[in-house]
This record gives sequence, structure tokens and C-alpha cells, in this order.
Amino acid sequence: MVGAGALGVKGVRTDPSIVPGHSIPLAGGILPIATPGHTDGHCAFLLESRGILLTGDALVTLDPYTGRVGPRVVARAATAHSREALDSLSLLAETGARLVLPGHGDVWEDGGIAPAVSIARSRGVD
Repeated sequence: MVGAGALGVKGVRTDPSIVPGHSIPLAGGILPIATPGHTDGHCAFLLESRGILLTGDALVTLDPYTGRVGPRVVARAATAHSREALDSLSLLAETGARLVLPGHGDVWEDGGIAPAVSIARSRGVD
């Protein structure tokens, strides 16, 4: 990854109109959820009317750094603040989403976000 330029990747600028906790009036409402840990400004997005949660790298079902599968937090080597990443899982669980679309790995629909968070917590951070 280093050879491919991973250390030179720059962050993106935030859009000041996207505020965690304030719904965006698109597609029946998209709720940004602040999920710091993997990165300082990480956000997940809940499609409120559909119960679909886009977790990004806050919760993945394939860790691209370790190759491990199933719900988890991205490996410590690629997570800015491991404790915050684990704490952010609570905010994801509170959504009650039925369908989870992670940043890496397969879609999770086995009981929704609650069991995915429980499994991820039990695994900690590699």
C-alpha cells in the first residue's frame, strides 16, 4: 500500500451544509452520523425512510488490511483512534437499520445493524 501511494492520500474538504444529526432532504432523508475513529471526520449515512445504513469504514465486513471477514472495525494500523472507532459503533446501533452497506465487504442484512455491532465489538480492533 505504501508503494502504491497510500501515505500521500489527502483528505477531502467537508461540505458545511452536511451536519451530523441534521437530515439532508434527499431520497426520503439522509441522516449523517458522526463516527470518528477510523478518521477524525468520518461519517456514516442513514437512508432514513429505507432503514439502510452506509457505514463507510466505521464498520466493515471485510478488513482490507487483514483479510478478515465479518463485521468489524478496520485494523488498528489503518484506524486513527481505536477507542473512538469502537465507541462510534453505539451510534450505528442506535439507528436500528435493517440493511448495512459497509465500505469494504459484503452487504450485511442478518438481523440488521444491532448484531453486526455486537459482533464487531466482540472482536475489538486487530
